[in-house]
Amino acid sequence: MEFEAAQVSFLSIIPPVMAIALALITKEVIFSLLLGIMAGVGIYSFAMGLGFTGIFSTTIDLMITQVGNNASMVIFLAMLGALVALITRAGGSRAYGNWASRKLKSPQSVSLITALLGIIIFIDDYFNCLTVGTVMKPVTDRYKISREKLAYIIDATAAPVCIIAPISSWAASVISYYPTETGITGMQAFVGSIPMNLYVVLTLIMVMVLSFRKNGDFGPMAVAQQRARQNRSTTVEQVGAAEDDLAQLQVSDRGKVGDLLIPVLFLVCFSILAMLFYGGYWDGSGKTLIAAFGDTDAGAALSLGGFAALFIAFLLFVPRKLISFKEFFTTLMMGIKSMVGALIILTLAWTISAVCREFLLTGHYVAGLVEQSQLPVAFIPALMFLFAAGLSFATGTAWGTFGILIPITINVCDIVAPHLSITSLSAVLAGSVFGDHCSPISDTTILSSTGAGCNHINHVDTQIPYALTVAVICFIGYIIAGFTAGLGFSLSVAITLPVCLILLVAALLLLPVLL
Repeated sequence: MEFEAAQVSFLSIIPPVMAIALALITKEVIFSLLLGIMAGVGIYSFAMGLGFTGIFSTTIDLMITQVGNNASMVIFLAMLGALVALITRAGGSRAYGNWASRKLKSPQSVSLITALLGIIIFIDDYFNCLTVGTVMKPVTDRYKISREKLAYIIDATAAPVCIIAPISSWAASVISYYPTETGITGMQAFVGSIPMNLYVVLTLIMVMVLSFRKNGDFGPMAVAQQRARQNRSTTVEQVGAAEDDLAQLQVSDRGKVGDLLIPVLFLVCFSILAMLFYGGYWDGSGKTLIAAFGDTDAGAALSLGGFAALFIAFLLFVPRKLISFKEFFTTLMMGIKSMVGALIILTLAWTISAVCREFLLTGHYVAGLVEQSQLPVAFIPALMFLFAAGLSFATGTAWGTFGILIPITINVCDIVAPHLSITSLSAVLAGSVFGDHCSPISDTTILSSTGAGCNHINHVDTQIPYALTVAVICFIGYIIAGFTAGLGFSLSVAITLPVCLILLVAALLLLPVLL
């Protein structure tokens, strides 16, 4: 269904601000998202003359449209929920936990392996969030690592890793938005932006440091960790009776480590092959590997990979009688039901994002503020970082922020400061990932809490201080980068990165003491 956008100026920022504020205050994300959606559609309906009744009809039409547009992701999430349930029922998760407890000797080693696994799975952030959670949750539970900490590690190695991987769905998105008339290709600009993507570099370093340090957590995360160590964790999100029913099923005591690893490995392999298939790698057109990943339909590919993994699970579990034929499909249905809560939140997040992006043009309003600013050109990277962060946080989408700000940023730099083009592109990417990383309405934030089995608002509350710590250092870094850009990009990086690393080390040493 086609909708005509409305020009409502500053009113366009009310829905995301309302939803985010209410979520943080009430701790009820569904209620907050619904009110944000209704506020946005209400503004739109009265601006377009649709009246009071138009609020409800437009809201329902939009939700239907968004579910339809994201149907492949809904199917993938349902299949992944089923796969997790089947692996658990077959005893694979228990066997893996027992094996890992013998091989990994400390919570620090478990955290580090979790982070490394998140870095390895760089093809797609959705896939990253759910796969890492599935594999590592039994182990982190055993070593009394809080679900909030697990969710943070997952979230911090999902989008931040994807945005610096040339072969990923994120790279394809950035390249597609890069203007073609600039003299360099989108891929060249993307690769060039990696060293100055300060948020990603500092976030990954912070994750590694926090994994190594025994008592390095601070703020709400330190409280969550203390609660987990005392066996008082209250972080598992209950989404309905389906999870209780699943927990009551008898878990096979004959499961092996391979009963977890084999289905997950097939899920990874089939998903990657499906991405290449949907991207036309084998259609005879001569596409390169990178081009095929750029043209793929990630949702459809992940759904196909999920179906193949379920088929492998059936062949692996039923003939060996780890699960009977009837129990296989009963457990499959319970696994699908366990994802209902996450799917509801995702549907609402997609809907409010569409309200801001398509109905009220929130991004265009923010972009206009960027163009009207009169700050010295040296402040352009820092300014673009702030605007990208705010827009991504408010709309819950880094990709939408890319589409709005990348063309504007590059065109502005070409006119007034060509030497800042790559640095400013890096700042846009960094700010977009920061906003997406910690926004309560971001799909990757939601999927990280889902993959970790963590209450969503608890994940947001504990993660924001960590993300803000890095973001403040990044802002300082981009000011330095703006003033040193005239020395050449390489020298600017050589000056900016060490300063940021020193600030990060100082913050990680002082904050656990102060907070």
